[in-house]
Formats: sequence, structure tokens, C-alpha cells
Amino acid sequence: MAEDSPAGSSSPELSPEEEMNIISATISAAEHQLTVGDTFCLVSRRWLEKWINYTDNKKISKNEGSTSDHQDLNSTSTPKRPSSIDNSDLVNESASDNSTMGIELHDSLQENTHYTLVPEQTWNQFCAWYGGGPKLARKAISCGASETELTVEVYPLRLHLHLMPKADQCTIRISKRETIGALHKKACEIFQLNSEQVSIWDYFSHRKHALMNDMDKTLEDANIQMDQDILVEVSDDGGCTSDVQENGYAKSHTSSSLVEPSKTNYSIASKGASGNNNNSELPQIQSLASGIRESEDHKAPPVSVGVSTRGSFGGLTGLLNLGNTCFMNSAIQCLVHTPEFAMYFREDFHQEINWHNPLGMVGELALAFGELLRKLWAPGRTPFAPKQFKAKLARFAPQFSGYSQHDSQELLAFLLDGLHEDLNRVKHKPYIKSRDADGRPDEEVADEYWANHIARNDSIIVDVCQGQYKSTLVCPVCEKISVTFDPFMYLSLPLQSTTTRTMTVTVFSCDGSGVPASCTVTVPKQGRCRDLVQAVSSACGLKQNEKVFLAEIRNHLIHRFLEDPLMSLSSIKDDDHLSAYKIPKSMKNTKFLQLIHRRQELETGNARGTSGWKAYGTPLVFPVSCDATITRGDIQLIVHTMLSPMLKTETSDLKNVNVEPESDCKENDGPDKAQLKLPLKLVDGNNACIDLSVGEERTVRLPSSSLSVLLFIDWSPKLLQKYETQYLEKLPEVFKTGPSKKARAEPLSLYTCLEAFLREEPLVPEDMWFCPQCKERRQASKKLDLWRLPEVLVIHLKRFSYSRSMKHKLETFVNFPIHDFDLTNYIANKNNSSRQVYDLYALTNHYGSMGSGHYTAHIKLIDENRWYNFDDNHISPINEDEVKTNAAYVLFYRRVRSD
Repeated sequence: MAEDSPAGSSSPELSPEEEMNIISATISAAEHQLTVGDTFCLVSRRWLEKWINYTDNKKISKNEGSTSDHQDLNSTSTPKRPSSIDNSDLVNESASDNSTMGIELHDSLQENTHYTLVPEQTWNQFCAWYGGGPKLARKAISCGASETELTVEVYPLRLHLHLMPKADQCTIRISKRETIGALHKKACEIFQLNSEQVSIWDYFSHRKHALMNDMDKTLEDANIQMDQDILVEVSDDGGCTSDVQENGYAKSHTSSSLVEPSKTNYSIASKGASGNNNNSELPQIQSLASGIRESEDHKAPPVSVGVSTRGSFGGLTGLLNLGNTCFMNSAIQCLVHTPEFAMYFREDFHQEINWHNPLGMVGELALAFGELLRKLWAPGRTPFAPKQFKAKLARFAPQFSGYSQHDSQELLAFLLDGLHEDLNRVKHKPYIKSRDADGRPDEEVADEYWANHIARNDSIIVDVCQGQYKSTLVCPVCEKISVTFDPFMYLSLPLQSTTTRTMTVTVFSCDGSGVPASCTVTVPKQGRCRDLVQAVSSACGLKQNEKVFLAEIRNHLIHRFLEDPLMSLSSIKDDDHLSAYKIPKSMKNTKFLQLIHRRQELETGNARGTSGWKAYGTPLVFPVSCDATITRGDIQLIVHTMLSPMLKTETSDLKNVNVEPESDCKENDGPDKAQLKLPLKLVDGNNACIDLSVGEERTVRLPSSSLSVLLFIDWSPKLLQKYETQYLEKLPEVFKTGPSKKARAEPLSLYTCLEAFLREEPLVPEDMWFCPQCKERRQASKKLDLWRLPEVLVIHLKRFSYSRSMKHKLETFVNFPIHDFDLTNYIANKNNSSRQVYDLYALTNHYGSMGSGHYTAHIKLIDENRWYNFDDNHISPINEDEVKTNAAYVLFYRRVRSD
């Protein structure tokens, strides 16, 4: 194999196994001794995979944290010894030739996709065997909130230095862990300046943002981002001679050729930043690098570009993926293809920028978005990398910094809110105190709320995207009603499960209005307790002043009340038994009497054959007020009322009942001796039973330590003859297994999702409402209604759910209208007689699982009446019937006007 050895290699010939053992040893040693400042080198994956095949050993892939699926490592043919190391596919030759930063990498390289990091001693060993290069060295730095984690800074900060007043420029690489003092020193060295006369400024978007005078603060702590502009300002005798305005653009943007600084290779010598990202979304490296080089050549200031959707010139420009930035690309494409925004940002919107809004981004987000929109609508289809916009985004929203996958909807919400504040026409927001409705007409209150909102918030975003909904809160204790009319930017709709489940519940009336009856309802299989309550309430014919109270029955006793509206229905098994009790809505400070039925049964193993009282049937429930006094006669009357529907016809007239002395029903000593006493025993706070069928009439003191009060009724054979007790005995299972009853999947419509969003439901415990009347936090019920709809309606489908133990994505297919999405009947403002109809023009899609999925956008060029798929830099036409998929995530609708 001598002929395959690289030229200039003086190392002895080693077997593949020996090479593998040496490399494994160096990597293992480095892993155990990794410290800040350690040097690592990038090795092209293309070359490394050839070496892996040559050594024919999979262990190296494991040690480096990656596997290769490009080669068959178990191939029977022996690969040839690789030629010299070739890292040329990692190097951006154009940037390296035209800068003073040394060797520059392509901007979107991904670890284990394009390169692998190896310790410097491993690189040295490779070079001794194979030669080649170039050497691409990077340093390990600390990271994380505690700075105890380590990472290799593959991409140090690239900063653009602007010298004023000479208008010279220079670009350098420096670690984000370096200090402001180190940056100051480098700037003085490069421009050959006296450090005492130099001040450096955060020159974000060519505006003096902040003076960088804390020399010990790191660049990371100063929130300096990639491709940040830094102003190097020289003063004479302490006075500034620069023409730069602190709150505006420089008077002159004349740029000269780059100053020739010292030949120090800042890219390699500095301690450097993390670029270690796994990304399956990147296009091929060659086309990606080509696109980046092209975008680097087009850095001219923005010009006014006409927006036209006709023909093939405008609106079909893709965005390169910078590393897991598909979430950003898809949201941006939907916004820039919103016709109202396209027209607004192509005109001179600068006069509306609110430079001093403390809630905004001093106009920088609006400027960056406007520049990005103009580029995407410019003639030509050359994709470009939105690096500048990404840098500004990271600056004002650090949660989107780096190159991890993020939620496209969360980014969209930030952009809409940020653009609104940057473009808010209200320069000084007045203080306005909202008034309660206090019984005034909804129309009057809604208009007042909207006028107050516009007095503080007036922008193109409000004009286009903001609507208004009516929010009604009802206190469950004092029944205080609070009505507000709040603005919204988008609607987040829940996805009801399309897989259903039938559940059988037995409904009992407390007021004696009917006999118990079984009720079978259909609910989402992955639904909540509130879904079951709603279904039973609809099916059992509740009165307006009633609600249902669910309980699980075990061994003829109430095992638990199902009070939590968010409890998962999966916790209820098919062989469980459920009862629902109709109770008044308006009762406050309530205790529940639980009427437990007992009958005599022969005690097992009792030699004398005596009988004991055993629980049977289904308990009944009756609410009583804790504040009211209750007597024995009251309890007797309550039980008589609950049992009255089951009283047999021949005994229904109590006046004709011939009661024998030994009867279980005893005469009342009170004035109404036709009234019978039932054999009732009440359990008091001391767990003692009080016999309510004997003794004089007096007040009963209910136990204060519990919300439930146990009350036993003992059914003797004679008493059983007077009632149809089979209604109490036959409690069906939740689901009786059978061949005809199966869970089924049904199509889910967008209207169904909207109805679920507008449905009245209790607030979750962590969002409880402070009732102004009770002066306490209450789990109020909340009802939303649409009141005023925007020109562009953005709808977010809540596909992602989070809990303490898991994260889950719903792949549910939602059948959303593309045309004629009619919301007329969902508007609570009945004075608005116009039809509210919308057409879909854009949407984002999410494919795959949480954290590792991919975002795209489907967008309709309205003037062309044609749909396109925007997949980062790749754009392709699609048919309208391809728009609907189960990946749809955020929908963009535009109002259809009759004119």
C-alpha cells in the first residue's frame, strides 16, 4: 500500500486496526480531560467516512457521537487507504480570499453532517499519517447559566467594525466569551489608534445603541450577536468628531475598502462559540454554500421595490436554512405574502416608526422586516440567507438565538407584537382606566373598550390582524358576572380527538322530578371530565338552573366525586360505574348529603342465622347549605322527595297507608301525622349514628370537617315493598363490551375546533380569577365569544401539548375550508349584519415530532390564483387539493369582500 501513502508522510505504515486504536485512545483521553481553552479541529465528514470505512470499525462513530449511513461499514470489500485530508468543502473560499480574518467556514455547517470535531492531538495524528488540511482549529468555552457546561465555539462572533469619522471598516472574528476590553484593544490595534481617545458603541443597525464602557463584561453578556456592527469612535480632546446621530442613521454611509489590519488569525486564535447542531433539514452543502456566497454579494442598502404577484418575477424567492431555521422561514413567508403587509412595507413606512416606544425595539425590527420583505419581492428567484434578520431577532428575542428548533407560532406571535410596537402611531400612550359593564348594553361597552384600545395601540398590525372578543367570567360562589371586551391577534384553537368513546352514566334527580335513567353519550377518547359533563348535560335535559355532579360508585358507595374538569377520561375504566346528580346551580357554601342504602342480609358464618345491614344499590346525593339550619324533619322531607318518583302507585297516597306499630315507617309527632318517618341514621362529626326516626323534632348539627354527610336508610322487606327499588339496583357499567361498540375516528372540522374554543368551561386552578365581590381567587367559569373580526384572521391549531411527564404532538387531520370560511353565526354582536366570510391564502405546516420536525409553508399568490410550497430555499407549485394535510399548523385567512 506504499503507493497510496500521502506525499511527505514519514510515519511508519500501520494497519487499519492500529490506526483505530491510536485514534480511539486520543479521543478517550480528551473526553476525560476536557477543559476551557482546549483546542479541537474540524474534519470533513466526507473524508472521515472514507477513513472509517478503511478502518472498518464502527467504534469510532460511537466515540464521536455520530453514525454514518452513507457507507456500508460491513462491506466485504476492503476500502482503500484514504488520500490526504481534504477540508476544502468546509471552507468558504470567497470569504477567505476577500477578508483579513483568515480561513472562513461556510455559515451553515452542521456537526456530524458536514464535519466532526476531534481533539487537536487526534488531528495531529491524522496529519502525520495523511497530510493535507487545512487545519481548522477551535477552542472549548464555558456556557450555560452556571457556566459549568463546555462547548466548542465553531463560529466565533463575526463583528463589523466601523471607524468614525474616517469611515473605514474592518471585519473580525472574536469569541463571545472575550471581554469588551479585549474588543476595544483589538480595534485600537487594527486601526492603529490611541486607546485613550477611542470609544466603542453597540452600533446595531447603524445606530448608536449603547456605549460599551464596561470593559470586564463579556460580549455574550453585552448581548452582542453574530454580524453585529460596532462603532469605533475617535474623539479629539474628549470631544466627539463623528457625524453619527445617537438616535438616527449616520449622515454618511460612504464605505471604503477594508483596512489592512495585522495578519493575526482571529478566527483561529480566539476562544470560540458554539456551532454544534444536528440538522436534518439542510440542503446539500454545495448548493447551500453557493446560495450564501450569492447573498454575501448583495449587501446594497434597500431600495423601493414594487410588489407584484403577477408573472414569475416577484414573491417566489426562497430563504436558506441557517441551521434549524425552517420555523422562522415558514412564518416569514406567510407574513410577507400577506397583501396588506406587502403593500405597506414596499412604501415609505419609516415615517410611522416609533423610535422611542419603550415596549418596542426602537424601530429595528420593523426596519429589518421591511428590508427582508423587499428582498423577497425583488425580481429574480435567487435564495438568500436571512442572517441579518436572524441576528436582530436573536438580539431582541434571545429565546430564538442559536440554531435550535423553535415553535413557528411562538415566533409569529413575537413578530406581530414586536412589529406593532415598532410601528405604533401612538407616541404617548394615555392612561385609561377600564370601566365595568355594570349592566350596560354590550354594544356600548364593546365600542368603549375598542376606542380605549385604539387610543393606545394604532398600527398596521392592529389595522390588519387584531380583532375583539367578549370574555364573560362567572364566580361559582357569589355569581358575580364580569364582562370584558379584549383584543386578540390570533385564535389558538384546541384539537378535539377524532377517536371517540361511548360512556354510560345513570342520572338521578334530587328534586323528585323523575326516576333514575341511564344515559349513553359519545365523548373524545382522550377527552377531559368537562367533555363528559357537557355531553351528559346536553343529553339528560337539564333545566336552566341545574347542573350535573358526577361521581364514581364502588361497592355501593361513592368512591370519588369527579370535580376536576381537566381530569383525563382515560382514568375511567370501561367496567367502572358512574352516576350523575342533577343539583341546583345557584347553591353556595354547600355540603352534600349522601343517602346510602342498606338492606338486611344473612351474615356469613353466623351460627344463629341473624342478619346484618349491608350496603346495596346506588347512593343518592342532595346538596344542603352550610349556612342554613336543618332539622330532623327537613332531612326526612329531603329523603321523601328524592324517593318519591320510585314510590309504588298503590302507596303513593300516604294518607291511606295503614301503618302497623312494628312498621319501619313511624308516625311523626308533629302536626302532620299523615307524614311517615323513614328509618334514617345520620353520621355526626364523632362518627356516631343519630337515629332520625325517633325522638323529638330538633335541629341537626352537621359535621363541619367534611363536605359530605353520610346518611343511611335501612330498607326492611316491608319498606322495600312500597318502592320500585330496581331503579337503584341496576347501575350499568361505563361501557359494556360488545362486538358492535367500537371506538371510531371521525373527521374533525375547523368549525368544531372553534366551537370547542368558544365553549364555556372553568378556569384551570393556576389561572383562577380574583373575584372583586368575594375578594378571593375563584375557579370561575369562562365563556369567550367573537365580537369583532380582523381583515386577516390568523388561526393557530394547538397540536403540541405539554405536561410534567411528557410532550405530545397531535397528528389530527383538521378539515379546514379553503374558500368561504363563514363565521357569521359565530359573531355575538348581532347588530353586525354583514357576512363574515374568509378565504385561506397561507399556512405553515409542521412535519415530524416535537423538537426534531420540519416546517414548510403553503402560500397562494393571489394575483396568480396559484398555490406554492415554500420549503426553505426550494419553491414548487402545488395543486389546491394538496393544501390540506394533517401537518397544517397556523392558518392565514383573509376577509372576502362583496365588492
